[in-house]
Amino acid sequence: MNDETPPKLVELRAQLARVILGKPEAIDHVLVALLAGQHLLLEDVPGVGKTTLAKALARAISGVFRRVQFTPDLLPADILGSSVYNPRDASFSFKEGPVFAHVLLADEINRASPRTQSALLEAMSEGQVSSDGVTRPLPQPFLVLATQNPVEFHGTYPLPEAQLDRFGLRVELGYPAAEQELEVLFSQAERHPLESVVPVLSAAEVVALQAETRQVRIERSLGRYVVALAEATRRHPQVRLGCSPRGSLMLFRAAQARALLAGRSFVVPEDVKAQAVAVLAHRLGLDTKARYGGVSKHDVVSQILDAVPVPA
Repeated sequence: MNDETPPKLVELRAQLARVILGKPEAIDHVLVALLAGQHLLLEDVPGVGKTTLAKALARAISGVFRRVQFTPDLLPADILGSSVYNPRDASFSFKEGPVFAHVLLADEINRASPRTQSALLEAMSEGQVSSDGVTRPLPQPFLVLATQNPVEFHGTYPLPEAQLDRFGLRVELGYPAAEQELEVLFSQAERHPLESVVPVLSAAEVVALQAETRQVRIERSLGRYVVALAEATRRHPQVRLGCSPRGSLMLFRAAQARALLAGRSFVVPEDVKAQAVAVLAHRLGLDTKARYGGVSKHDVVSQILDAVPVPA
């Protein structure tokens, strides 16, 4: 961020930094997802602040926050809502589910069955919910922050490729450094820092910033660079499933958001490179030999970034 960054984004970043200490890059990814109108998958061990981050974001943008704890017995109607019968007049009325919010925290999303996970597909792609033949729009902005634990796999269901592809970015918070962890201890001595987070944006202002993000200029040569990165994932010898065109578009939008966050009205190659791993890696399917050989998706995207020429 610099002096050209919209002041509201500077304030928003400061609010999130109150609750997530020593993780400026992770906070930037969250802001990029918000500006680009993309959903965020937070994959990390328990206790590093994933839920707190989601709550702080909702509070800072004056948004409606809902949390759903995903479990094996969770049903689609528990997320989307359902029609309720009224015996007085023998009519049905739709009762909205928790998905009707500005920020939806899908906690431990991989603990629900694929059927329940798929209930979010329409909401995440189109910002709407279809039920009983009626399509209902969701509030804007609408952001899904989903969490999953990469260590504990008992009682979990891997996210289907279609579900993963709808997440704009995948982010790991990681453990804080020793000094930051010490600060965490003392910052919560009397009260939780979340209580000090104040609204700095309205929902309407977030929507306006998202529209401004789409106006950020990106040269056609950089568009070709984005496509070249996506094509390289499809040709990589260790990848069985490469990046989809939706992934290319999300990298395009994320680069625009990164530029706006940096206070620029145009995208530079560094914006694309800075977002490539967070946007592309989780979309890839590695072949069996690569998976059992210890190759990570992060490694594959890093190799591709080194191999694909950057436009001059």
